[in-house]
Amino acid sequence: MNGMHVVVMGERGRIVVPADVRKLAGLREGTTLVLLPTAEGMVLMTREQLRTRVVEDLAGLDLVGELLADRRKSAAREDGERP
Repeated sequence: MNGMHVVVMGERGRIVVPADVRKLAGLREGTTLVLLPTAEGMVLMTREQLRTRVVEDLAGLDLVGELLADRRKSAAREDGERP
């Protein structure tokens, strides 16, 4: 496998994932795939691959802390205080 495959969209938007790609990725009939549009193009992945990507993208972020800090600033502005 060389890492690049050309597929052609058929009737009703259907594409065929090449057999060697299905084998390598462990895809079987009925496997749910997610098509993710990006600035660079489209990415086709399994739900597990998407979950892993999201977890990696969010690693090291303190989303709760950022939200609380933002809420505190907003509350201070509403109360006429300086943040």
